Amino acid sequence: MSSSLSTPAGWFARAALCLAFVYSGVAKILDWPGALAEQAHFGLEPAALFAAATIAVQLGGSALVLFARGRARALGALALAAFTIAATLIAHAFWRETGIDRFRDLNAFLEHIGLVGGFVLVAALAWRETRA
Repeated sequence: MSSSLSTPAGWFARAALCLAFVYSGVAKILDWPGALAEQAHFGLEPAALFAAATIAVQLGGSALVLFARGRARALGALALAAFTIAATLIAHAFWRETGIDRFRDLNAFLEHIGLVGGFVLVAALAWRETRA
C-alpha cells in the first residue's frame, strides 16, 4: 500500500532526514584516520570497531529509510533514531558546559532531538504501511 512516505514530499523529507548521515558515513570511509580520531576523541574504544559500526548504521539505516518499504524502512528509521540519541548524549552533553559552549551544545542537542522525532514519525508511517 502506498503512503505519504511514497509521495515526492515524503521522498524529500526522508532524503533531508538522511542527508547528514549519508554525508558523515561517506566522509568516514574516505577519511578513515579521521573517523578513528573522532571515536577516540569521545572515548569510544576500540575506535575501529565504533567507527565501522557508526558507518554501518549511518549508511545502512539511511539506505533502508530511502529505498526500503514497510518494516525494513521502520527498522532503518529506528536504528538512526537510536544512533542519534546515543551520539547526541555523547557529543552534545550541554549539562557539562557553561557559557557559549553550553548554548551551542544545547542548540545541537535540541536539533538532534528533532531528527529523532522525524525518524520516529517515518517509522510509525512505515509500520502503518504493513498493517493497512
